[in-house]
Amino acid sequence: MLIDLSESDGRPIYGRIADRIKFAIAGEVLRPGELAPSVRELSKQLVVNPNTVARAYRDLQGEGLLEPVRGTGLQVVAGATERCRLARVDYVRGRLRSAFDEARETGLPAREIETILHEEWSQAQGQSTGNQPNGKGA
Repeated sequence: MLIDLSESDGRPIYGRIADRIKFAIAGEVLRPGELAPSVRELSKQLVVNPNTVARAYRDLQGEGLLEPVRGTGLQVVAGATERCRLARVDYVRGRLRSAFDEARETGLPAREIETILHEEWSQAQGQSTGNQPNGKGA
């Protein structure tokens, strides 16, 4: 499982790790009953202190998304997928709301904000399929 921690996000690293694990559960990269990567494995992958990963995992256990399995690690609990999907929607909605608020504060009219949103969405879709931003392949 590959986790990308955005450098532009000012939140603590453990919170970003927890969010990325939630997104992995929401996207069914991690499914109920499967083990989350070990603290050691994930800390090596992310090049962060193991205590940072452990704190993220403690938070996820506190939210009832991961549970310990004696002698093996932490597994995703039943029902976590839907809860993580809802959390993902809330996260994205909050980020968009902040961006919309900033755009309005700069005086951009609603139509222009909507145009920008559509343009950026189209560009992101092109990048996710390996296309160049202009819609042409490499």
